[in-house]
Amino acid sequence: MKTKNYQPSTRNMFDYRLKVFHTVASRLSFTKAADELSISQPAVTKHIKEIENQLNTKLFDRKGTSIQLTQSGTILLGYAEKIRNVYRDLEFEINQVNKQHKGKLIIGASTTVAQYILPEILAKFHSYYKDIKIELITNNTENISSLLQNGKIDLGFTEGESQSSLFEYKPFKPDEIVLVARAHHQMINKNVSIKDVYNLELIFREQGSGSLEFIQNRLKDSGIDIEKLNIVMQLGSSESIKNYLLHSDCMAFLSISTILNELKNKTLSIIDIKNFSIERDFHCILPKGEQSELIRLFLQFISRI
Repeated sequence: MKTKNYQPSTRNMFDYRLKVFHTVASRLSFTKAADELSISQPAVTKHIKEIENQLNTKLFDRKGTSIQLTQSGTILLGYAEKIRNVYRDLEFEINQVNKQHKGKLIIGASTTVAQYILPEILAKFHSYYKDIKIELITNNTENISSLLQNGKIDLGFTEGESQSSLFEYKPFKPDEIVLVARAHHQMINKNVSIKDVYNLELIFREQGSGSLEFIQNRLKDSGIDIEKLNIVMQLGSSESIKNYLLHSDCMAFLSISTILNELKNKTLSIIDIKNFSIERDFHCILPKGEQSELIRLFLQFISRI
């Protein structure tokens, strides 16, 4: 007796293709999407082509080695986000029916994560679990690690590269660091190479910042001598750096998560550096060993966002 191969329904296949599309659109890369989904790049291309055929539209434009969303692609991404959120919320709420959770979580987060990533997540979490109290402590990556080691916080979120054998590290959210200047800066639209950074006036974060460590390491990997850079000033937050840039010709390497509003309002601009990019993951850090029920619940929640 022969068994039939499982064939997903049309609905299930379209749901999967939406997942493929969402991954490509988020990463703006077929190669990165294939790696993340553990499928081949031709398979990614095929799924995107099937959606384009079904909707009778083009979703991506190729520009050299990069891709961009078309207007149709932008519209579909919005709906894909809504569908993804509905499925996530449905599954999560069903799993939490009749469960009661109370207590307090003390979370430490480095500055970028605390200011730009966590507030929306914490508001959503509170809407589900009103009896769980949250305290958020903001500091740089180095100090967050110290707080966790000394038991002052339950878990942390950091943006640094150094890792300690004392903790368990879980990738939390992908990020990209870009070179930023005020709008209409004279360097905008110019062909900038990595060696040109020696001629720039730069603003950096303070010592102990995870972002500073990561930026310096990536620059060193590209042959840049940090000691020869023209570092005008070091400031303690991305907000301080952004406001400084608005009133000067200096530039800074900043997380793209921190400048979304400024890009939308066209007060700051990204300076592209040829053949150079800084990509990273924000991390959740935990003490090694068994975690409390509240920590497990919070990690389960953020994994679905």
